[in-house]
Amino acid sequence: MQSLSFTAVIHKEEDLYVAECPELGTVSQGYSIEEAIANLKEATELYLEEFPVKEKLIKPFMTIFEARVNVA
Repeated sequence: MQSLSFTAVIHKEEDLYVAECPELGTVSQGYSIEEAIANLKEATELYLEEFPVKEKLIKPFMTIFEARVNVA
């Protein structure tokens, strides 16, 4: 069995952390960052059992940017 590396993008929604794998579109959540990532790993492994990787995955490119906003 082979291991592949994936990206986890994490953000907080109220009292939960939401973790998403942009390469595959899998998403999970947890009450801590560690739990969200562990749940995302499990969700991703289950997804890959049903839909195996057939070609090389393209890693997403992430950056930051600024936008002008009116602060009330």
